[in-house]
Amino acid sequence: QVQLVESGGGLMQAGNSLRLSCAASGRTFGIYAMGWFRQAPGKEREFVAGIKWSDSSTNYANSVKGRFTITRDNTENTVHLQMASLKPEDTAVYYCAARTEYIYSIMEVTTASQYDYWGQGTQVTVSS
Repeated sequence: QVQLVESGGGLMQAGNSLRLSCAASGRTFGIYAMGWFRQAPGKEREFVAGIKWSDSSTNYANSVKGRFTITRDNTENTVHLQMASLKPEDTAVYYCAARTEYIYSIMEVTTASQYDYWGQGTQVTVSS
């Protein structure tokens, strides 16, 4: 059992930066990967970024490459999403997710169904 709590969402103007955090608790030793997904109104939940626990390798959606950075802290119980150069199209509820089944590569897990635990979501709104 893993519990995830997101924080850091808010209202920002286009071009600004925002940092989201996800605190993991429970059986965190079983985590193979963590990811960030987002869901805008009327749209499917989409992959944003992922990080593999064993080597910290990362993967990003094309829409956020070069702007967003996923990291984890030294204790490996918190993952962050640093969002820069925000655009109105980044507006969505952002969800932190954890996968507790084996992966070889972080590139393998880019859909919501491949993750096992989810946070409650945090709203990010980017105005023009």
